[in-house]
Amino acid sequence: MSVALRNAQRAVPVRRASLRRAVCALRAALGASRFDVGLVCAGNALMQRLNGAYRQCPEPTDVLSFPFHQVAAGQLPRPHCRDEYNLGDIFLGVEYIHQQCRETGEDFDDVLTVTAAHGLCHLLGYRHDTKPEWEQMYQKEAQILEELNRLTGSRLRPLTAGLF
Repeated sequence: MSVALRNAQRAVPVRRASLRRAVCALRAALGASRFDVGLVCAGNALMQRLNGAYRQCPEPTDVLSFPFHQVAAGQLPRPHCRDEYNLGDIFLGVEYIHQQCRETGEDFDDVLTVTAAHGLCHLLGYRHDTKPEWEQMYQKEAQILEELNRLTGSRLRPLTAGLF
């Protein structure tokens, strides 16, 4: 299936082909290659509107995920028809992420990939509201990033490393 990627911002250049390849590899590591994923690269204004509307937090953020299915953490959806082979949409706050990377000195493309992995985990029911949920999500992120690292020679770490 496909990864539909849309760049809805102009503030930060995005290497779309490499991001799409990484998300395809991460989706495969999750066992979800049969499912479509929408990926939107968004600026601060859009992320602020979405974060305010859906999380009542009117500030830009790094990632928002909108799952098509409600599943328990780690469970794959059980579609009834072709139209339901969709995990959902991930909005990456690329302008926000770029600003954070400038402050921390981290590599923008690496952080973008790790943030996409985080978003994919949210589409599959992982959460990080409590310490046990965070531990479960951290473990899954580490697992799929390890697979991506093996394929690409990268050294990516989970986004949620210092949450609890």
